Amino acid sequence: MLETFNLKQAVRPLLIWYEQNKRTLPWRQQVSPYRVWISEIMLQQTRVEAVKPYFERFTRELPDICALAECPEEKLLKLWEGLGYYNRVRNMQIAAQTVMEQYGGELPADYEQLLQLKGIGSYTAGAISSIAFGIPMPAVDGNVLRVIMRLTGDDSDIMKQSVKTKVERALLPVMPENEAGAFNQALMELGATVCVPNGAPNCEACPWKTFCSAGLEGSYDRLPVKSKAKARKIEHRTILLIRDGEHVVLQKRSKKGLLAGLYEFPNYLAEYSEEEALEKVRELHLHPLRIRKLPDAKHIFSHVEWHMQGYMIQVDTLTREESGLMFAEIAEAEEKYAIPSAFAAYTKQLNLKQGAAAAKADQGVL
Repeated sequence: MLETFNLKQAVRPLLIWYEQNKRTLPWRQQVSPYRVWISEIMLQQTRVEAVKPYFERFTRELPDICALAECPEEKLLKLWEGLGYYNRVRNMQIAAQTVMEQYGGELPADYEQLLQLKGIGSYTAGAISSIAFGIPMPAVDGNVLRVIMRLTGDDSDIMKQSVKTKVERALLPVMPENEAGAFNQALMELGATVCVPNGAPNCEACPWKTFCSAGLEGSYDRLPVKSKAKARKIEHRTILLIRDGEHVVLQKRSKKGLLAGLYEFPNYLAEYSEEEALEKVRELHLHPLRIRKLPDAKHIFSHVEWHMQGYMIQVDTLTREESGLMFAEIAEAEEKYAIPSAFAAYTKQLNLKQGAAAAKADQGVL
């Protein structure tokens, strides 16, 4: 159990392993508080390989806190397109504006002050404090919880905030004062590359293999204990791709709620037949010419699932202006409008790619 385990014995072997095995990642080059912050927010709920091109592009376009604070919302959301959880980048901008107003444009080298910034919790504050400023504060995320619970054989439920707090308190006194950043990154790295969540961990490559409780007892498949999350609500939606030649109808979502302020195709919380879909188009003061059923799709949010069916509908050009709708040029939409990945199956029908500019940046096009 965590309370009785000698964590101090784990520190030095972990640091030696990390120095020999750490990956080369863009945010580990030219380390700065700003770059650490951006990377840690992007890496929440997103794979490392997926984040790399976004990080490169984001920091190229917005190289410092001032640029982030002043960035127009449309551009900000477009830079984030494809990463999802858009409130993360909105909160970052609010925090950047606070930093400009209260700290002269520099993130404070103080854990408690970092915690006061919008969107920064104990994990992110610990990562910035330790990696950028060398302050010995733990940074406990899902990877760290998993490796610590396996190491110590602790069967506490990691979904409980009290358990995360318990792990933070246990790590704090054993953190190496002059290597706090390396220690936190080593814990994350071990969880990401060796003590993995799905399938068997690579125990032979683990620096703790001689004293890890789960490894010695063969209990890694039972740890960590994680209570089931509440079942997601299922919503059935109909998506309409309304086209006039090389233009498609887009609309902007409300500034509040799910996917706030992003662009989407007209959609309805219902399952419509072809005739019902055509009637919806007529209600928009458009004259439909042709309709084609598109493949069904599904997108999972943290609390809701969208089960979608779609139609491609060609409309008469003459009725376009009368409708008052926004017809975006398809070629332009890829670069200009932030369309969330929830609609990926349907943007694909238009040969659009979410995060296309980030992919180009990764290829050196931008």
